[in-house]
Amino acid sequence: MVKIDNTREDMDLEVNGKKVIPIFFATDDNYIPYMGVAIKSLLLNASKDYFYNVHILHTGLKGENMAKITRLETENSRVYFTDLTDYVIKIRERLDATLRDYYTESIFYRIFIAALYPEYSKAIYLDGDIVVVDDISKMFNIELGDNIFGVITDDVINTNPQFVTYAREGVGVEKYFNSGVLLMNLDAYRKEKIQERFVYLLVKYNFETAAPDQDYLNVLCENKVKWLVKGWDRMPIGEYTGPIHLIHYNNFRKPWYYDDVMYGDYFWDYAIRTEFYDELLKIRESFTPEMHKAKEEGAMKLVERTIRIIESDKNFKKMLKG
Repeated sequence: MVKIDNTREDMDLEVNGKKVIPIFFATDDNYIPYMGVAIKSLLLNASKDYFYNVHILHTGLKGENMAKITRLETENSRVYFTDLTDYVIKIRERLDATLRDYYTESIFYRIFIAALYPEYSKAIYLDGDIVVVDDISKMFNIELGDNIFGVITDDVINTNPQFVTYAREGVGVEKYFNSGVLLMNLDAYRKEKIQERFVYLLVKYNFETAAPDQDYLNVLCENKVKWLVKGWDRMPIGEYTGPIHLIHYNNFRKPWYYDDVMYGDYFWDYAIRTEFYDELLKIRESFTPEMHKAKEEGAMKLVERTIRIIESDKNFKKMLKG
């Protein structure tokens, strides 16, 4: 049975004598197959010493897709769906109309986890384009102290000279993290009023960004994060010889489009164990040269946007740091 937790009572923090680890994803119907593989990999490798509440944040999913994700449950996990439509509408009413055109709703979801789930003091947020190849409880149990997040550097940003300049001169940070994998200290997040400050900056400045929520979080949480080892957000780019715990296909080259993606075999090893496998094969087979060209053009446009933002008088660094 699909579990809707919008009108829930507070979530249990212990189930069958096991401590609950809350894991959050955000999705729409289009991303269901990829997120399904992510959840499958997570639960296959997760320690049986814990119970996992897997929360799916969305603003409208087909019943058949919710049912498919629910069938991924194990004896030590449950999947819950939270429709944020009404919540996001309330937030959007505080924003300029131009923001509605620029940002997609999914950009906002992780920002509101702390407010939506006051019973949780700690959680993990994961993008849907990942596979977990180790026990996720190891990440959850990393001590954060007073830091707001446990984070990993963004290799897509930090291995590209143009993006490095963008992080420094456009966003105004020397060390830039990826917000697609977050170990969240929700108590510190609430104490620092990150959600309120995020919305305030959106309304007041409406900064143009290359990575909307990620840029804002890097600004708001600068010097308030614990840097985790790269293996907890390993991206298919650059060289790395350390242990890999989680793979994040965080660029335009996804394994469900291309055959030669670094670490792509991991994705397909988990995909074949899901009911999404045939659908994913069809997606790869239907990826045309025209679609490939569009992806490449999108990457070039992103670089052009960073140049424009760096030169702008209204970027994060110039407006907030002088």
